[in-house]
Formats: sequence, C-alpha cells, structure tokens
Amino acid sequence: MAHIVILGAGTGGMPAAYELRAKIDKSHKITVVNAVDYFQFVPSNPWAAVGWRKREDITLPIRPYLEKKGIDFIAQRVDRIDAEGNQLVLADGAQVEYDYLIITTGPKLAFEEIPGAGPSGFTHSICTIDHAEKTWADYQEFLKAPGPAIIGAMPAASCFGPAYEFAFIFNKDLQRRKLRNKVPLTFVTSEPYIGHMGLGGVGDSKGMLESDLRNNDIKWICNAKVTKVEDGKMFITELDEAGQVKKEHELPFKFSMMLPAFKGVDAVAQVEGLCNPRGFVLIDEFQRSKKYRNIFSAGVCVAIPPVEVTPVPTGAPKTGYMIESMITAIVHNIAADLEGKPADAKGTWNAICLADMGDTGAAFVALPQIPPRNVNWFKKGKWVHLAKVAFEKYFMYKMKNGTSEPLYEKHVLKALGIERLEK
Repeated sequence: MAHIVILGAGTGGMPAAYELRAKIDKSHKITVVNAVDYFQFVPSNPWAAVGWRKREDITLPIRPYLEKKGIDFIAQRVDRIDAEGNQLVLADGAQVEYDYLIITTGPKLAFEEIPGAGPSGFTHSICTIDHAEKTWADYQEFLKAPGPAIIGAMPAASCFGPAYEFAFIFNKDLQRRKLRNKVPLTFVTSEPYIGHMGLGGVGDSKGMLESDLRNNDIKWICNAKVTKVEDGKMFITELDEAGQVKKEHELPFKFSMMLPAFKGVDAVAQVEGLCNPRGFVLIDEFQRSKKYRNIFSAGVCVAIPPVEVTPVPTGAPKTGYMIESMITAIVHNIAADLEGKPADAKGTWNAICLADMGDTGAAFVALPQIPPRNVNWFKKGKWVHLAKVAFEKYFMYKMKNGTSEPLYEKHVLKALGIERLEK
C-alpha cells in the first residue's frame, strides 16, 4: 500500500485528491495537508472585495467532503519537507510519512519586496478570501469619502488577469453607486503594454483592453516599477522599451489594490535541489521533480520561465486549464508508477482564461502559452461574465461532490467552441 500526500488544498490540490481516489486502488492511502481547514475559490475574490460575494458563497469546509470520499485530511501548516526521508514535519512537530508527495501549495505572496505594500502596509490584495474581506471592509469606508484610486500589479507579478478584473469590477461598482465621477482611477502595471498579461499578448488583447480602459476613463502606466508605497502615495519609476528611466511618478491615492509578485512557500523553497531561486518547483515534462522522483508538483508553485524578457520583470501565469491538465498528468503518472509502468502523461502549457469585467467580460485562449501559437484568440462580451458565474457555481459543486470530471475539457472548451486541444 502506498501513501500519497497532497500538500495544498486549492484549485489544484482538491481536484488532485478526487482524481487520485477515482483512479487508483482503494488500498492506497491519500492524505491532503493544508494550512487552513477550508477551501476557497480564489477566482471569485475580486467580487468579494466589492461585496458582490460573501465568504460563505466561495468557501467550504474541506474535511467532510474529503472524508466522504475516503480521503484523510490534516489542517496544519507544514514547517519542513524532509525530501530525503520522505516525510513532512508539521507545525506542531508531528511527522507525516509519504511514498509520493504532490505539491500544490500555490504561492507565497511577496509583499515584502516593495516597502509599504500589502495588507500590512498601504495597499490591498484579493489573493485570499481574508485579504478580499479586508479590502471590502476598507472599501466601505472609502465609499464615505471617495478619492483617487490605484489598481494594478507590482514588479515581477505573474498574475495580471485579476488586476484587470478588479479594475473593471471596481469601476462598475462605483458607477452603480453614482460615485465613479469622484474617483480618478489609474491602472499601474509592470507589463510592457496593456494586455500583455505575462503572455506576450493574446490576439488583440492590447487594443481591446486599451479601448475598454479609455471608455471607462481609466488611465494607465505600463513598464511601471513600483519602488515604495507610503500612506496615500505610491512611488513609481516608469521605464521605456530599453529599460531606461522614462518618468518618475508620485501618485496620490485613497484606495489601492496591487497584486504582488509570487514566490515559493517557505517549506517548499527550503528543500535543497527542489526549486529555482524564487522557490518554484523545478519539474520535468511529467510534472515530476528533477531531483526527487517521488515528488510531483502542479499549479502556481511550479517553475515556468517568462515568455519574454521585459523592461520590468514579469512572470508567466498558470491558468485553470493548465493546472487541470497538470493534475491529470500527475494522477496518471503516479498510477502508472504504482503498476510498475513508466510515466508518459504530460501537462499542457495552454492558457485559457475567463475574466469578469463587471457586467461584461473577456476570454482568451493561447495555445500554446508561449508564442508562436496554433490558437491566439481574445474576445469579449456579456456572455463571458455569465460564463464565469456559471464556472464558479460548477466548480463549487465539483468540490462538494468530489467529481473527477475534467471541467475545462468537458465544459469550458466546448462552450468556447473548441472541441480538441493539442497538448
């Protein structure tokens, strides 16, 4: 009997547990370890930050749903991974031994890289439900005395979609409250141009998003290197295409949400030979650690190089379809190893995203993620907003019912009119 431990219970870890339970013999034990006892649907956090969702809408307790499927659960932080000894050391000192380890922790939020940034500083975040709730609480105070606002992404950020989402959702919520005219809004991003998204652009993302920003009176600064944040003021060095200083900005604000750069979580980053210098797990084509052959990883915590060098550093995003395909590959390869067969399943680096924009939305498909591409598609419309609402409801249903059905392959791709994807 093998013991498979999954570290992290987010949009990668929970589906991994369900897919494994459906794939391998019941004699093998599966344990999920997570720092908190609830699952949170992170893509809905932009809505929660303006009060369009409540915590109970987008979270659920993990234990009862996993145990219903015969999966063990430990709600504790992991302080250390002993990769040589095949065990985890938990916060209370307890040890969990494993035969296979799947790392799906998501990222560490590197607010400390910019002085004054983050919820403990002067900018807000939507990266966790706790952060989104704090943003909502402070947003309600902001509404009593509105003023300038800044939304965007810090240097070395890799997840730009939620920044655009929140900018447009914030804009729409203020319009509904008849307060938009009192809030000068600036989008500040490390991207070299609007719509780059860490992907080198997708279709006409640049033109379409620039048009939407103009139509909603949202100014922008690209190649923006935020250097520090003070109470009510953000300091930004704007670079040109050659990476030289173009302009220095000191922007006032009464409200700001800035996505941070990501790093690997401490327990993972500290394992010798497991990660790159930023703490992201180095994997081979089969989602397996290059050094430790019984460790697999998927999602935001894996190392994927940027699609191109940019004046201000930007990372490559890991979108939902990519994570789903990584998980499926890991499950297949562990099952093969248990049967004495070689690994042969590979995840995809195809990018598919549904981004809400308040009452409309934008969808993009980049196949593969790194250009040149076989499919390079970007479209917008109210149907994307409706699709994302439906996606949220179905994903929460999937987490409650433990289905191992591939959500993107069976539903999202079909809805977008894409029946088959090349890996």
